[in-house]
Amino acid sequence: MQKPSFIYEDRHHGIVCGVDEVGRGPLAGPVVAAAVVLRRAEIPADILPLINDSKKISEKKRSLIFKAINSFAHVSIALCSVEEIDQINILQASLRAMQKAVETLDIQPDFALIDGNKAPKLSRCQTQTIVGGDAKSLSIAAASIVAKHYRDEWMRTLAIEYPVYGWEKNAGYGTAHHLKAIEIHGVTPHHRRSFAPVAHHILKLSSANN
Repeated sequence: MQKPSFIYEDRHHGIVCGVDEVGRGPLAGPVVAAAVVLRRAEIPADILPLINDSKKISEKKRSLIFKAINSFAHVSIALCSVEEIDQINILQASLRAMQKAVETLDIQPDFALIDGNKAPKLSRCQTQTIVGGDAKSLSIAAASIVAKHYRDEWMRTLAIEYPVYGWEKNAGYGTAHHLKAIEIHGVTPHHRRSFAPVAHHILKLSSANN
């Protein structure tokens, strides 16, 4: 099984950050991006082997790394709201969140490794896109863990106020439970109205009332 390494980081001089986002697909909640600059010499020996694509590791391990990461990395987290997603579309919102994450780091990177095939516009550093980068670059993998843990916790908090949608389990994705809850209870201010299942429900409701 492929494990991320520092191969891509070692191809560049200066300070390199990894950038990833999470939350493009859900029907509710923000899109979240993280930028991470690892201080390699400070990473604990027991933590380094755990850093991987966030989708490939357990929630428990993600939580452990998230809690430890500030001790050996510079970290920045940024998000774009549901309103921004509906206004500029999810791709542009994802790029904006990544841009904000890099630009608000407390250290200026010389190079940014971006997960995916599209890079945000960054005025002060160069970029390289890497498809599947969270499984190839340790810096991107760390960013993926930070972004996913942060967004999952965000959705758990929203779930306390809106318990019927199951966001503490589905993180806002369009599971059968979530879609059924939309049918029964309607949409909330945290639903993405530009996404088809939500838009269809609103349109159906509007048609029924006319």
